[in-house]
Amino acid sequence: MFIHSVLFEIRPKEVAKYRKDSLMWARYTKKAVGFVAYHTMKRFGFKNQYASVYQWDKKANHDRFMRKYHDWLVGKSTAKVKVLGYYNLKAIDKI
Repeated sequence: MFIHSVLFEIRPKEVAKYRKDSLMWARYTKKAVGFVAYHTMKRFGFKNQYASVYQWDKKANHDRFMRKYHDWLVGKSTAKVKVLGYYNLKAIDKI
């Protein structure tokens, strides 16, 4: 399993737009081969921080989707956000 997460800082007035943008991304991602799940999350204990978390069966499927759609979806997104970090995670144990 492969997880891609992006941590954002988002001003309160931009949160509704960010959530709308996130759901737009998720609608396209949902159709991609190897997509498993998507979550929009608020970072607990931190002000104005949110994460978009995508779960894939393989990194190659994520990479294929990003090559095809990333720049186009960024262009369609309307929220003003500040990226704080990108996190790529690979599962090594699962219970």
